[in-house]
Amino acid sequence: MATNVVELRTPQGREKLNELLEQVTITCPEDIHDAAVNLARIAKERGMQVAVCDDISSKEPMVDAEGTILNADIFQWLEDGARWWEDHRLALHSPLPRACRYESEPFWVNKDGFNTRWRNSYLEEIDLTDFEKRSLCKAAIVIPVHLPFGQISANSFISMDREKEDLSEEFAMYGSLFSQVTRRFVAGYVQAHRTKRRIPSDCVLSKREVECLRWAAIGKTDKEISMILERSHATIRYHIHRAGEKLDSVNRAQTIFKAGQLGYLGANS
Repeated sequence: MATNVVELRTPQGREKLNELLEQVTITCPEDIHDAAVNLARIAKERGMQVAVCDDISSKEPMVDAEGTILNADIFQWLEDGARWWEDHRLALHSPLPRACRYESEPFWVNKDGFNTRWRNSYLEEIDLTDFEKRSLCKAAIVIPVHLPFGQISANSFISMDREKEDLSEEFAMYGSLFSQVTRRFVAGYVQAHRTKRRIPSDCVLSKREVECLRWAAIGKTDKEISMILERSHATIRYHIHRAGEKLDSVNRAQTIFKAGQLGYLGANS
């Protein structure tokens, strides 16, 4: 599918933008409800309805401190065929969250293709057949939010005019604004709900540990790595084992996974 390159306009008025960002800021679970109401209002005032998903790998709906489901009671996705937040298969089958795995900047999309800030060959290969049926809309402005530890948030702004297929004007006018308020909202929501510590804090891997893990991440054995780095087999095992201790991992695979989550392995691993 073709990917068209578009340019976003800068939101007008720094003071106004800061005010809107403050309205969607979440510092504790009790802030979630009002921030969600404000996010819904910001979208509605610009002719759009917002849909927010904090984690495309999770089956849990987004809720406020009282357990209210945001996408139902606040963002108003309630009609038959519109309750996308109940269908966990969408993260696998809809092109919207799928595209968020390959793009971190805002874009808009319809059946004819993706429209992004720059050409993205990964998006060009995403199948948009039966786009409306699979995406539950004719067009959408999509805001990916890539969070720490590999968490991906996929968020959409859909025109209140459900028949509208061209969102180029809305994207140019509001894409940057939607991106900033959505990122602020989602980051705060995730932080307010994050109670489990999955990776030790302030974990620093050595240059040699990272080097060994990068080769291990692409399938090299300890023996092969020892030959590549011209170090003994025992030295390679030590560095990988030491990295696992720092990352509190139970095995080699989890060591590589956690190092990748922290950005030690780069995009080529």
